[in-house]
Amino acid sequence: MSKKSERNTKGKIINAAWNLFYEQGYDNTTVEEIIDASQTSKGSFYHYFEGKDALLGSLSYIFDEEYEKLQNSFPSGMKSFEKLLYLNTKLFSMIEDRIDIELLTRLYSTQLVTKGEKHLLDNKRLYYKLLRQIVSEGQKNGELTNEMTANEIVKLYAICERSLIYDWCLCNGEYSLSSYAKKTMPMFLSGIRL
Repeated sequence: MSKKSERNTKGKIINAAWNLFYEQGYDNTTVEEIIDASQTSKGSFYHYFEGKDALLGSLSYIFDEEYEKLQNSFPSGMKSFEKLLYLNTKLFSMIEDRIDIELLTRLYSTQLVTKGEKHLLDNKRLYYKLLRQIVSEGQKNGELTNEMTANEIVKLYAICERSLIYDWCLCNGEYSLSSYAKKTMPMFLSGIRL
């Protein structure tokens, strides 16, 4: 099986699972329903995942899939700082629209206690690659500070995003994540802008 075919199969399973989790809840979704919805086989499912719980760590895949769609959608002439805010707004809107808050809470709690891979911190993810590209471009064009490295700025950005998501989960979604981030992210990141 080619790498692209493997990625497509895994992606189908992940997307089907998260859509079902959102529609009917995590506890009410079975592995069989995920297999049916993804139009894959039981063997394919268990090739990628030990069980339904293993899918909780796959949310970073959904996030990166959204970033893949967004990376070529920046309005013409948009500066680097605005690109960062644009990505944040789009991602947080998608989270509010498509991700069950209970599942997001579970993901964050499992990432805190896991001894294994912390998917959210994987620097090889498209998320980090795209952010580094935007920040490096902004530094080169004199739009973002050079007093911090691109990696330090990306880490700051990721910390701001994670803290907002974490607080939103703690508050059980009592406010709009994307609206609140539109107000606060520019303040959190003001020190990187020239």
